[in-house]
Amino acid sequence: MTAPRLGLIWAEARDRVIGAGGGMPWHVPEDLAHFKEVTLGAPVVMGRRTWESLPPRFRPLPGRANLVVTRDPEWAADGAVRASSLEQALALAAESIDAAEFDEIEDASAPTIWIIGGGQLYTAALPQADVLEITELDLAADGDTRAPARGPEWRVTVESGWATSRTGIRYRFRTLQR
Repeated sequence: MTAPRLGLIWAEARDRVIGAGGGMPWHVPEDLAHFKEVTLGAPVVMGRRTWESLPPRFRPLPGRANLVVTRDPEWAADGAVRASSLEQALALAAESIDAAEFDEIEDASAPTIWIIGGGQLYTAALPQADVLEITELDLAADGDTRAPARGPEWRVTVESGWATSRTGIRYRFRTLQR
């Protein structure tokens, strides 16, 4: 099996805002559908606060191995695998990948492990990442969490045109690779 790629996926408003008060300060259903389409069948790694921000009916995220990074050795949740560090989570995620699941994916050279939040994990994982899947929102939003700054080594490989959500927010999807 080819070694898995590492991807980071998030939605960001202007000024790289990705969160406020433990949640996202917007609702863009099309972004949620895109998130599901991109991550379904792949392991997802998140911090404990990201896990807790998911509505209980979506925990664990179905169709994906859910790995939660927390320093609390006693933490446990149904449907989630606890990891004490990003490195441990990535190793557990790689173990969870069954190469057969990815045989039918024509546009993927290797399975991908997705980091889905929060801000600290994005920052820690960015130096190792192969791909970024970013939903850009044409929105000024107040927030307390920002996406990590990206350097010039990242190039846009796929970009959708701007669209308007049924909630009225303009958005576009961008894929960046090194």
